[in-house]
Amino acid sequence: MTPLLLSHFTIASALGIGRDQTTAALRAGRSGLRPCAFETAVVPTRIGMVEGLEAPITGALADYDCRNNRLALMALEQDGFMAAVADARKRYGAHRIGVFAGTSTAGILETEQGFRHRDATGALPPGFHYRETHSTYSVGDFVQHALGLAGPALVVSAACASTAKAFGNAARMIALGLCDAAVVGGADSLCLTTLYGFHSLQLTDEEPCRPFDAARRGISIGEAGGFALVERADRAPTGSIQLLGVGESSDAHHMSSPHPEGLGARLAMEKALAAAGLAPDDIDYINLHGTATQVGDAAEDQAIFGLFGDRVGCNSTKGLTGHTLGAAGIVEAIIAALSLEHGFIPPSPTTRTLDPALRSRYLIQGEQRSLQRVMSNSFGFGGSNCSLILGRRS
Repeated sequence: MTPLLLSHFTIASALGIGRDQTTAALRAGRSGLRPCAFETAVVPTRIGMVEGLEAPITGALADYDCRNNRLALMALEQDGFMAAVADARKRYGAHRIGVFAGTSTAGILETEQGFRHRDATGALPPGFHYRETHSTYSVGDFVQHALGLAGPALVVSAACASTAKAFGNAARMIALGLCDAAVVGGADSLCLTTLYGFHSLQLTDEEPCRPFDAARRGISIGEAGGFALVERADRAPTGSIQLLGVGESSDAHHMSSPHPEGLGARLAMEKALAAAGLAPDDIDYINLHGTATQVGDAAEDQAIFGLFGDRVGCNSTKGLTGHTLGAAGIVEAIIAALSLEHGFIPPSPTTRTLDPALRSRYLIQGEQRSLQRVMSNSFGFGGSNCSLILGRRS
């Protein structure tokens, strides 16, 4: 794979709005998880909720108004991202910049609310716009319009691997010459379906989730939006952040459980290394999928230890952000980019006692040191797996 430049990136999550707040929270190990107080949900769990999403989307894009698109817009408006895309639009033309996004539940919250207000015939309220809100493609359509772009556009819905796999789509489209640059990312927002759904599967913890902990009991659901502007890296400056490799696999072992030996996860990591032309020892840090479920963490540990042994430090940041589901790929890719940019490995403060059955070199405290290459893992329901490798240009 030809490396691609992450020329600009932005994020909004429970850790903070924008890169500066996010970096400060990561360095401090400050978790954004709070007791669940979302909408009408009565679930004994912690969530990573983003504040400040009350204002509706207005003007020409008013039909797209929903929590998911508000979250996407909040991310787009941070870190000078929209100005960076506008500059790229002048250089390449609107038709040469693609939009490759991911989500899982999209704007399903609006449908949940709409069902409460059906009329006597069962019809949804007249102001409900399925295409612009609940539709999986909604976030990609909204972002393309908000940024004034007209290139190829698609939305991936592959559970928790969605926004990681969007990078693969962007890389392939640029390699094929169908676009010169791409906006990659997406959003996944809180809704009752995921809160009650994961609770019914007995996969949510009442405390902040504890990845790789001996007493881990499940996930903490979060929400987030994030985007990266990806371009060819021909003239990328020294020290810039690049996408070096993407590896994807689908083991289709089970609808909601990973392969117990982590075979699909290992295959995705091997493919990412091969795409980047790297060996396992070339990776300085791995941001794990690390959801804090018993089966998921054990399977990922098997895959990591089988490929990397205990040489490479790794941990999960989901105890800080929560599991942002379809947005996890872009959130953790940006965390990897921030780790490269600022030279640190985030801590995993909610993990207290490591599971002695897990053999990877899990870092609870984190580290302050220069990094050259970081891997980020995102593994979803149904065996959809994706690993990304980011690095600094030397």
